Amino acid sequence: MKRILFLLTLVIATACTQAQNKSNSKIDKIPTYKILTADSNYRTQANLKKGQPVMIIYFSPDCSHCQQLMYDMKEQMKDFSNIQIVMITDAMYKLVKGFHRDFGLSAYKNLTVGTEENSYAIINYYNVKMTPYIAIYNHSGKLVKAYDKVPKMKELAATVKKA
Repeated sequence: MKRILFLLTLVIATACTQAQNKSNSKIDKIPTYKILTADSNYRTQANLKKGQPVMIIYFSPDCSHCQQLMYDMKEQMKDFSNIQIVMITDAMYKLVKGFHRDFGLSAYKNLTVGTEENSYAIINYYNVKMTPYIAIYNHSGKLVKAYDKVPKMKELAATVKKA
């Protein structure tokens, strides 16, 4: 009986590991997107500066965790000055403009906020279950790490530094 239980545990652990590897390989590259930004322009991944790391944050303007993430990031924005930050939501445009205004995000030239409106391309690409969802890519556009829940700021800053 112990052998069967051990074997069953081993099979389940292996399956979970392979499922996780499979999902990470799906998001290995920066996704294709088209967002309407808070400054009324459309931007795509082609607008990203080549050779610079990228942090994509899928968020919701009315999500308390997303709002707290912004408060925390703003306090340490110097740690995020060398990465392009793209915040994407599926919320209505007026909510994006309000979020951008309320957090004073125009002060950060490396940060873009926009809505994918109802295309749901990014939410489906990452299979987002909860917001905020964060994916960090290195200067070559390869995934460094993805977070499906908010990490501690020290950990996020350390991951950005590696990118």
